[in-house]
Amino acid sequence: MQEKKNVILIVDDEAQIRKMLSIYLDASDFKVEESENGKQAVRMSASIKPDLILLDLGLPDMDGKEVIAAIRNWSQVPIVVLTVRADDEEVVAALSQGADDYVVKPFNVDVLLARIHANLRKAAVKDAGEPELVNGPLRMDLVRHEVYYDDEKLALTPKEYDLLRYFIVHRGKMLTHKQILKEVWGPAHAEDTQYLRVYVGQLREKIDRSETKLIMTEPGVGYRMEMVGSAENKAA
Repeated sequence: MQEKKNVILIVDDEAQIRKMLSIYLDASDFKVEESENGKQAVRMSASIKPDLILLDLGLPDMDGKEVIAAIRNWSQVPIVVLTVRADDEEVVAALSQGADDYVVKPFNVDVLLARIHANLRKAAVKDAGEPELVNGPLRMDLVRHEVYYDDEKLALTPKEYDLLRYFIVHRGKMLTHKQILKEVWGPAHAEDTQYLRVYVGQLREKIDRSETKLIMTEPGVGYRMEMVGSAENKAA
């Protein structure tokens, strides 16, 4: 079963750099996507929605700062500039356009990985208010994309992870079928209620225990994740 991984988009026109970075990132359990020019990077940012972008400034079709500006029109995805340009003016210009961090080539791999993790953690806090979401026995590590039930790691598919994350972020609230489908799958799937039932059923098999029921059905309306404190929520 494929589990959710952080997706890193590498934008660099040098194939050797992309290959080297891919090896290091894959070994650190990231999923890697690659782009060799700026226009392709902007398109891929919209289509695959990476968790972080590693961006070279010296691209063949446009300057990397233009890529940052284009992406910032609609996305706050973390962007870490990775470039040979070391002068202060370039650093200031890239950060002013919306880059989150700046690393100069040649770079130390361990330092780069630390910067990546730091920016993913910061993005998780900005998005959800904290790097972890907890609801009773459930704990979601938003940085590593891991889910635990009473410290037992659960194997969730990427879509199950996204659905559970949406439920926990909005725990205690009644969510309509259309609302869930639109936010988790996109507007094109807003009417696919049977599709949603299948995934909710799969999720319940993994997070519901004998006397603990977390996802409640609101007949004809949608679902609600119960807010659970230190005591377990007992099913009625």
